[in-house]
Amino acid sequence: MVRGRAGDPDRAVELLWRKGGPEPRPGLNLDGIVRAGVGLADAEGLAGLSMRKVAERLGFTTMSLYRHVPGRERLIDLMCDAVAGETVTAATAAGDPAGKGDGWRARLEACAREGWELRRRHPWLAEVRGGRHVPGPNIVARYERMLNAVAGTGLAPAEVVAVAGLVGRFVDSEALLLVEAAEAERRSGVSEQDWWGGRQALFERLYDYPVITRLWREGGFDRPEDPFEFGLARLLDGIELLIQKRYESRDENGGCVVCGTPVERPAAGRPRAYCSPSCRQRAYRGRITGRDRQA
Repeated sequence: MVRGRAGDPDRAVELLWRKGGPEPRPGLNLDGIVRAGVGLADAEGLAGLSMRKVAERLGFTTMSLYRHVPGRERLIDLMCDAVAGETVTAATAAGDPAGKGDGWRARLEACAREGWELRRRHPWLAEVRGGRHVPGPNIVARYERMLNAVAGTGLAPAEVVAVAGLVGRFVDSEALLLVEAAEAERRSGVSEQDWWGGRQALFERLYDYPVITRLWREGGFDRPEDPFEFGLARLLDGIELLIQKRYESRDENGGCVVCGTPVERPAAGRPRAYCSPSCRQRAYRGRITGRDRQA
Protein backbone atom coordinates (compact mmCIF):
# COMPACT_ATOMS: atom_id res chain seq x y z
CA MET A 1 0.00 0.00 0.00
CA VAL A 2 1.45 3.40 -0.99
CA ARG A 3 -1.38 5.69 0.05
CA GLY A 4 0.58 7.23 2.91
CA ARG A 5 3.18 8.63 0.49
CA ALA A 6 0.70 10.55 -1.67
CA GLY A 7 2.56 13.83 -1.26
CA ASP A 8 6.06 12.40 -1.68
CA PRO A 9 7.63 13.81 -4.90
CA ASP A 10 10.25 11.05 -4.88
CA ARG A 11 7.45 8.52 -5.07
CA ALA A 12 6.15 10.42 -8.11
CA VAL A 13 9.55 10.07 -9.77
CA GLU A 14 9.52 6.32 -9.11
CA LEU A 15 6.08 6.00 -10.71
CA LEU A 16 6.74 8.27 -13.69
CA TRP A 17 10.15 6.84 -14.54
CA ARG A 18 9.27 3.22 -13.79
CA LYS A 19 11.09 0.56 -15.79
CA GLY A 20 8.19 -1.85 -15.86
CA GLY A 21 7.94 -5.20 -14.12
CA PRO A 22 5.20 -7.55 -12.94
CA GLU A 23 1.99 -5.98 -11.69
CA PRO A 24 1.01 -7.10 -8.17
CA ARG A 25 -2.61 -7.76 -9.15
CA PRO A 26 -3.88 -9.22 -12.45
CA GLY A 27 -6.65 -7.22 -14.10
CA LEU A 28 -5.67 -3.91 -12.55
CA ASN A 29 -2.46 -2.10 -13.43
CA LEU A 30 -1.05 1.40 -13.39
CA ASP A 31 -1.36 1.97 -17.15
CA GLY A 32 -5.03 1.01 -17.04
CA ILE A 33 -5.66 3.39 -14.15
CA VAL A 34 -3.95 6.23 -16.01
CA ARG A 35 -5.96 5.57 -19.18
CA ALA A 36 -9.19 5.58 -17.18
CA GLY A 37 -8.17 8.85 -15.52
CA VAL A 38 -7.44 10.46 -18.89
CA GLY A 39 -10.82 9.33 -20.25
CA LEU A 40 -12.61 10.70 -17.21
CA ALA A 41 -10.79 14.05 -17.34
CA ASP A 42 -11.43 14.36 -21.08
CA ALA A 43 -15.15 13.95 -20.40
CA GLU A 44 -15.56 15.94 -17.18
CA GLY A 45 -12.43 18.06 -16.70
CA LEU A 46 -10.21 17.90 -13.64
CA ALA A 47 -13.14 18.88 -11.43
CA GLY A 48 -14.76 15.54 -12.26
CA LEU A 49 -11.63 13.50 -11.59
CA SER A 50 -11.50 11.49 -8.40
CA MET A 51 -10.01 8.18 -7.34
CA ARG A 52 -13.53 6.89 -6.65
CA LYS A 53 -14.78 7.68 -10.16
CA VAL A 54 -11.70 6.13 -11.75
CA ALA A 55 -12.24 2.98 -9.68
CA GLU A 56 -15.89 2.83 -10.75
CA ARG A 57 -14.86 3.06 -14.41
CA LEU A 58 -12.53 0.13 -13.96
CA GLY A 59 -14.90 -1.94 -11.83
CA PHE A 60 -12.67 -2.01 -8.78
CA THR A 61 -12.81 -0.56 -5.28
CA THR A 62 -11.21 2.79 -4.58
CA MET A 63 -8.82 1.21 -2.09
CA SER A 64 -7.48 -1.17 -4.73
CA LEU A 65 -6.25 1.82 -6.80
CA TYR A 66 -4.03 2.95 -3.93
CA ARG A 67 -1.93 -0.19 -4.38
CA HIS A 68 -0.71 1.35 -7.65
CA VAL A 69 -0.91 5.14 -7.26
CA PRO A 70 -0.82 7.02 -3.94
CA GLY A 71 -3.47 9.63 -4.71
CA ARG A 72 -5.17 12.03 -7.09
CA GLU A 73 -2.23 14.44 -7.48
CA ARG A 74 0.19 11.69 -8.43
CA LEU A 75 -2.42 10.30 -10.82
CA ILE A 76 -2.61 13.70 -12.52
CA ASP A 77 1.18 13.72 -12.94
CA LEU A 78 0.98 10.29 -14.57
CA MET A 79 -1.88 11.39 -16.82
CA CYS A 80 0.02 14.48 -17.99
CA ASP A 81 3.04 12.43 -18.95
CA ALA A 82 0.92 9.77 -20.66
CA VAL A 83 -0.78 12.25 -23.01
CA ALA A 84 2.51 14.09 -23.60
CA GLY A 85 3.69 10.81 -25.08
CA GLU A 86 1.21 11.31 -27.92
CA THR A 87 3.27 14.17 -29.36
CA VAL A 88 6.61 12.52 -28.59
CA THR A 89 5.50 9.43 -30.53
CA ALA A 90 4.12 11.52 -33.40
CA ALA A 91 7.37 13.52 -33.61
CA THR A 92 9.43 10.36 -33.76
CA ALA A 93 7.25 8.93 -36.52
CA ALA A 94 7.60 12.17 -38.51
CA GLY A 95 11.36 12.28 -38.13
CA ASP A 96 11.28 14.75 -35.23
CA PRO A 97 10.36 17.90 -37.22
CA ALA A 98 11.04 20.14 -34.24
CA GLY A 99 14.46 18.69 -33.54
CA LYS A 100 16.53 18.97 -36.71
CA GLY A 101 16.33 20.73 -40.03
CA ASP A 102 14.53 23.96 -40.89
CA GLY A 103 15.29 27.14 -38.97
CA TRP A 104 14.91 27.72 -35.27
CA ARG A 105 11.61 29.57 -35.78
CA ALA A 106 9.95 26.71 -37.66
CA ARG A 107 11.12 24.21 -35.04
CA LEU A 108 9.97 26.30 -32.09
CA GLU A 109 6.64 26.98 -33.79
CA ALA A 110 6.20 23.23 -34.35
CA CYS A 111 6.70 22.64 -30.62
CA ALA A 112 4.13 25.30 -29.75
CA ARG A 113 1.57 23.91 -32.18
CA GLU A 114 2.07 20.40 -30.85
CA GLY A 115 1.38 21.67 -27.34
CA TRP A 116 -1.69 23.56 -28.57
CA GLU A 117 -3.16 20.54 -30.36
CA LEU A 118 -2.45 18.38 -27.31
CA ARG A 119 -4.45 20.77 -25.12
CA ARG A 120 -7.29 20.86 -27.61
CA ARG A 121 -7.53 17.06 -27.41
CA HIS A 122 -7.14 17.08 -23.63
CA PRO A 123 -8.41 20.48 -22.38
CA TRP A 124 -7.87 19.55 -18.73
CA LEU A 125 -4.10 19.88 -19.24
CA ALA A 126 -4.50 23.65 -19.06
CA GLU A 127 -6.12 23.27 -15.62
CA VAL A 128 -2.99 21.68 -14.16
CA ARG A 129 -1.49 24.69 -12.46
CA GLY A 130 1.45 25.30 -10.15
CA GLY A 131 5.14 24.60 -10.45
CA ARG A 132 5.45 21.48 -8.29
CA HIS A 133 4.09 18.82 -10.62
CA VAL A 134 6.86 16.29 -11.17
CA PRO A 135 7.55 15.78 -14.91
CA GLY A 136 7.90 12.35 -16.43
CA PRO A 137 10.04 11.17 -19.35
CA ASN A 138 7.60 12.24 -22.08
CA ILE A 139 7.23 15.76 -20.70
CA VAL A 140 10.99 16.05 -20.31
CA ALA A 141 11.45 14.84 -23.91
CA ARG A 142 9.07 17.54 -25.17
CA TYR A 143 10.92 20.16 -23.11
CA GLU A 144 14.25 18.93 -24.51
CA ARG A 145 12.96 19.38 -28.06
CA MET A 146 11.78 22.90 -27.32
CA LEU A 147 15.14 23.85 -25.82
CA ASN A 148 16.94 22.24 -28.76
CA ALA A 149 14.92 24.38 -31.17
CA VAL A 150 16.65 27.55 -29.93
CA ALA A 151 19.83 26.22 -28.30
CA GLY A 152 21.92 26.97 -31.39
CA THR A 153 20.71 30.50 -32.01
CA GLY A 154 23.41 32.36 -30.09
CA LEU A 155 21.16 33.17 -27.15
CA ALA A 156 22.69 32.85 -23.70
CA PRO A 157 21.80 29.60 -21.88
CA ALA A 158 19.48 31.41 -19.47
CA GLU A 159 17.75 33.07 -22.43
CA VAL A 160 17.21 29.71 -24.12
CA VAL A 161 15.50 28.44 -20.96
CA ALA A 162 13.45 31.65 -20.68
CA VAL A 163 12.28 31.41 -24.31
CA ALA A 164 11.05 27.84 -23.80
CA GLY A 165 9.22 28.87 -20.64
CA LEU A 166 7.66 31.89 -22.32
CA VAL A 167 6.30 29.88 -25.25
CA GLY A 168 5.01 27.15 -22.94
CA ARG A 169 3.18 29.64 -20.72
CA PHE A 170 1.64 31.31 -23.77
CA VAL A 171 0.21 27.99 -24.98
CA ASP A 172 -1.12 27.21 -21.49
CA SER A 173 -2.77 30.60 -21.04
CA GLU A 174 -4.53 30.46 -24.41
CA ALA A 175 -5.71 26.91 -23.75
CA LEU A 176 -7.02 27.90 -20.32
CA LEU A 177 -9.22 30.57 -21.91
CA LEU A 178 -10.85 27.85 -24.04
CA VAL A 179 -11.40 25.69 -20.96
CA GLU A 180 -13.00 28.56 -19.04
CA ALA A 181 -15.30 29.44 -21.93
CA ALA A 182 -16.39 25.81 -22.33
CA GLU A 183 -17.02 25.50 -18.59
CA ALA A 184 -19.13 28.68 -18.56
CA GLU A 185 -21.16 27.32 -21.48
CA ARG A 186 -21.71 24.00 -19.66
CA ARG A 187 -22.89 25.76 -16.51
CA SER A 188 -25.19 28.26 -18.22
CA GLY A 189 -26.28 26.39 -21.32
CA VAL A 190 -25.53 29.57 -23.31
CA SER A 191 -22.69 29.85 -25.82
CA GLU A 192 -20.06 32.58 -25.53
CA GLN A 193 -21.34 34.24 -28.70
CA ASP A 194 -24.98 34.19 -27.58
CA TRP A 195 -24.09 35.49 -24.13
CA TRP A 196 -22.25 38.53 -25.52
CA GLY A 197 -24.94 38.99 -28.14
CA GLY A 198 -27.43 39.59 -25.36
CA ARG A 199 -25.50 42.44 -23.73
CA GLN A 200 -27.25 45.23 -25.62
CA ALA A 201 -27.59 47.32 -22.46
CA LEU A 202 -23.78 47.34 -22.19
CA PHE A 203 -23.17 48.08 -25.88
CA GLU A 204 -25.40 51.17 -25.77
CA ARG A 205 -23.10 52.65 -23.13
CA LEU A 206 -19.96 52.09 -25.20
CA TYR A 207 -20.78 54.94 -27.60
CA ASP A 208 -19.25 57.29 -25.02
CA TYR A 209 -15.83 55.75 -25.76
CA PRO A 210 -14.55 57.18 -29.07
CA VAL A 211 -11.78 54.69 -29.89
CA ILE A 212 -14.00 51.66 -29.21
CA THR A 213 -16.76 53.24 -31.29
CA ARG A 214 -14.46 54.03 -34.22
CA LEU A 215 -12.93 50.56 -34.29
CA TRP A 216 -16.40 49.01 -34.12
CA ARG A 217 -17.63 51.12 -37.03
CA GLU A 218 -14.51 50.24 -39.05
CA GLY A 219 -15.15 46.52 -38.56
CA GLY A 220 -12.42 45.87 -36.02
CA PHE A 221 -14.67 43.54 -34.03
CA ASP A 222 -16.36 41.84 -37.00
CA ARG A 223 -13.58 39.38 -37.87
CA PRO A 224 -11.25 39.21 -34.88
CA GLU A 225 -7.77 37.77 -35.25
CA ASP A 226 -7.35 34.21 -34.06
CA PRO A 227 -5.86 34.73 -30.57
CA PHE A 228 -3.49 31.77 -30.74
CA GLU A 229 -2.25 32.41 -34.27
CA PHE A 230 -1.80 36.14 -33.72
CA GLY A 231 -0.15 35.73 -30.33
CA LEU A 232 2.24 32.99 -31.45
CA ALA A 233 3.37 34.99 -34.48
CA ARG A 234 4.05 38.11 -32.40
CA LEU A 235 5.83 36.07 -29.76
CA LEU A 236 8.13 34.51 -32.37
CA ASP A 237 8.72 37.96 -33.89
CA GLY A 238 9.96 39.19 -30.53
CA ILE A 239 12.28 36.21 -30.05
CA GLU A 240 13.63 36.74 -33.56
CA LEU A 241 14.46 40.36 -32.74
CA LEU A 242 16.29 39.24 -29.60
CA ILE A 243 18.35 36.71 -31.58
CA GLN A 244 19.18 39.35 -34.18
CA LYS A 245 20.32 41.73 -31.44
CA ARG A 246 22.61 39.05 -30.04
CA TYR A 247 24.20 38.54 -33.47
CA GLU A 248 24.70 42.26 -34.00
CA SER A 249 26.23 42.64 -30.54
CA ARG A 250 28.65 39.78 -31.06
CA ASP A 251 29.61 41.00 -34.51
CA GLU A 252 30.49 44.36 -32.97
CA ASN A 253 32.38 42.90 -30.02
CA GLY A 254 34.14 40.14 -31.92
CA GLY A 255 32.49 37.32 -29.98
CA CYS A 256 31.69 33.76 -31.03
CA VAL A 257 28.27 33.77 -32.70
CA VAL A 258 27.29 30.65 -30.73
CA CYS A 259 28.51 31.19 -27.16
CA GLY A 260 29.78 34.79 -27.14
CA THR A 261 33.33 33.87 -26.12
CA PRO A 262 35.82 36.47 -27.41
CA VAL A 263 37.41 35.37 -30.68
CA GLU A 264 40.91 36.43 -31.66
CA ARG A 265 40.76 38.28 -34.97
CA PRO A 266 43.45 37.30 -37.51
CA ALA A 267 45.66 40.03 -38.95
CA ALA A 268 44.56 39.08 -42.46
CA GLY A 269 41.94 36.91 -44.09
CA ARG A 270 38.37 36.16 -43.17
CA PRO A 271 37.39 36.89 -39.55
CA ARG A 272 36.61 33.87 -37.41
CA ALA A 273 32.99 33.46 -36.37
CA TYR A 274 33.48 30.63 -33.85
CA CYS A 275 35.74 30.21 -30.87
CA SER A 276 36.15 26.44 -31.31
CA PRO A 277 35.31 23.48 -33.57
CA SER A 278 32.58 22.44 -31.13
CA CYS A 279 30.81 25.78 -31.54
CA ARG A 280 31.13 25.46 -35.30
CA GLN A 281 29.46 22.06 -35.07
CA ARG A 282 26.70 23.45 -32.84
CA ALA A 283 26.07 26.17 -35.39
CA TYR A 284 25.90 23.61 -38.17
CA ARG A 285 23.49 21.38 -36.26
CA GLY A 286 21.30 24.34 -35.36
CA ARG A 287 21.27 25.55 -38.98
CA ILE A 288 21.92 29.13 -37.94
CA THR A 289 24.08 29.99 -40.92
CA GLY A 290 23.09 31.09 -44.39
CA ARG A 291 19.37 31.31 -44.99
CA ASP A 292 18.51 29.93 -41.56
CA ARG A 293 19.87 33.05 -39.90
CA GLN A 294 17.07 34.88 -41.65
CA ALA A 295 14.40 32.29 -40.71
